[in-house]
Amino acid sequence: MQLVDSHCHIDFEPLRTQLPDVLHRAAENEVAYMLCVAVNLEDFPRISRLAAEKQNIFASVGVHPNSTDCHEPDADELAELAAAPHVVALGETGLDYFRTEGAPAWQRERFANHIEAARRARKPLIIHTRAAAKDTMEMLESLRADEAGAVMHCFAEDWPTASRALDLGFYISFSGILTFKNAGALREVAKKTPPDRMLVETDAPYLAPEPHRGKTNEPALVRHTAARLAELRGDSLENIAAVTTENFFRLFAAARPGAKLD
Repeated sequence: MQLVDSHCHIDFEPLRTQLPDVLHRAAENEVAYMLCVAVNLEDFPRISRLAAEKQNIFASVGVHPNSTDCHEPDADELAELAAAPHVVALGETGLDYFRTEGAPAWQRERFANHIEAARRARKPLIIHTRAAAKDTMEMLESLRADEAGAVMHCFAEDWPTASRALDLGFYISFSGILTFKNAGALREVAKKTPPDRMLVETDAPYLAPEPHRGKTNEPALVRHTAARLAELRGDSLENIAAVTTENFFRLFAAARPGAKLD
């Protein structure tokens, strides 16, 4: 059996300074691959080096919708950076109105640049949306993001939003939120999502699943989310691991399987 953590930030503290142990625990829990996701360009070189050095760690390039006081790339720069072979996606990108009111123009412009870059680079988008599902989906539809493909990262929306994303050919990624007691609506989404569109992730070092909620998350713990997904769907962990691994490499076509993490 092998699992993929389709979204993590192992370049963040405290994981970065404990990386050998983090990778060892991932291997012990049969997490063979992981995608380290960028949130700004200032730290992207660190992620890029890590992915270049490790066969089983892949990178994305992008600027998070909440990142401020950082370099603002245009579509040309993003597409150029995405051309590196170990960069498999654009993002994470999207809209986040949780701490703002309305639709900040700069967030929408940044999101549009990422969508355009993904279409040029022919690499999929990693979508972050919080309190902004309607506007996020409208931009993805109007700017033809389906030409690049995408995953709805750390999905926590309702079934109509999931269905709309699935209609565009997008994937739905489940995080440790799936194990939380108050996530009943999300569990219904997990039951309905087609098996060939599911991914699992940690979003480490955040959102540790039960029974580790409140602690630092890390790729090894994606196993708990996969196990909960299997339980909800009346399936085996082994099959969920196989399906989500296959889905990962289908969506992120630039990623290539390598030797197991050590």
